[in-house]
Amino acid sequence: MAKPPAFEKPGPQGATPAPGFALWDLGFRPFYLLASAFAALSIPLWVAQYSGYLPAPIVPGPVWHGHEMLFGYTLAVIAGFLFTAGRNWTGQPTPTGAALQAFALLWVAGRILMLTPYAMAAALVNAAFPVAVAIALAIPLWNSRNRRNYFFVPLLLLLGMAVLAIHLSWQGMLAWPERASLQAGLDVVLFIIAVMGGRVIPMFTNNGIPGTQATRRPFVERFALASILALLVADILPVPATAIATVALVAALAHAVRLYLWQPWRTTATPLVWVLHAAYGWIVVYLVLRALAALGVVAEPLALHALTIGAIGGMTVGMMTRTARGHTGRPLLADRFEVTCYVLVQCAALIRVFGGMIAPGVYLITVIASGTCWSLALALYAVRYWPVLSRARLDGKPG
Repeated sequence: MAKPPAFEKPGPQGATPAPGFALWDLGFRPFYLLASAFAALSIPLWVAQYSGYLPAPIVPGPVWHGHEMLFGYTLAVIAGFLFTAGRNWTGQPTPTGAALQAFALLWVAGRILMLTPYAMAAALVNAAFPVAVAIALAIPLWNSRNRRNYFFVPLLLLLGMAVLAIHLSWQGMLAWPERASLQAGLDVVLFIIAVMGGRVIPMFTNNGIPGTQATRRPFVERFALASILALLVADILPVPATAIATVALVAALAHAVRLYLWQPWRTTATPLVWVLHAAYGWIVVYLVLRALAALGVVAEPLALHALTIGAIGGMTVGMMTRTARGHTGRPLLADRFEVTCYVLVQCAALIRVFGGMIAPGVYLITVIASGTCWSLALALYAVRYWPVLSRARLDGKPG
């Protein structure tokens, strides 16, 4: 059998878009669009603030930036994914129509309130969103007794606790450093990515690249996931820096072995697959840099952005394109627009992490260049996927 082409030309791809407005037909549609548009717009604002051209909002710059990328952008993608996957997992309905609009409005309200002096309202709304998503997901999981995915509910509740703790710390109502809550939230998201990556990356690799034998070893799988949970515990408890470094290095080794078993070197001609492998590779980079940062060898922001831009950014963009294509009846092939998004996100991560490491004298330039690549990638996704996400499936199926 001839190998399928790695690229498609932009366009309708052999089918005419179906009529009708379908933005509220399934969770991925509004949340992928909101997340990409927000990421494209908010990073230039953050860069302008970081450069001194804009005043800070109610929260000091770096913390506001971390809050919005984690509890704004990333959580929106997670909500869209879980509302969509949850229906497949359970055969039960997830929010659509007016209910989905209410979830989107709650998320938008959280973004707006972060720019206002209404600190307590911002706290309540932003904490309410992951809790509401947890409840909406728990109902179909419980009704179908889908025990395999119950764990998403407490993880979402943990994210709600983390965001509330951050806001209460800002207001002086909780003696807990806000950066610790941000780190805990990142650990939870990292665990979600590690779980879902282990489920889908080997499968997508074997299905998309004939002859590949991506494998999962039970011991490696369990140990890799346990290492992330151990890091979460270490970040919450007051443990010595050497303990965090040790846990991070052990986790890096476990995830490197896991990725090796998935044969990433065989994916270079298939963008929809290599983007996920590249994102997972950034997890290994992050864990190594996290250990070095704990020991004072590298700056902590460099490690942090290996996770946020490289791993989270790469995985979310990769999954947003793949799931949007699959759930709108389109071919599972990346066109040039999508590959450009992937490359721009990788450039953003490389510049932000290694540019800042190699050339600290031009650190501000690396921040601006990285932010520009990121914003262009997500803006391109939003423009490219607006007609995909807002119109009915090409095959006429619901969703």
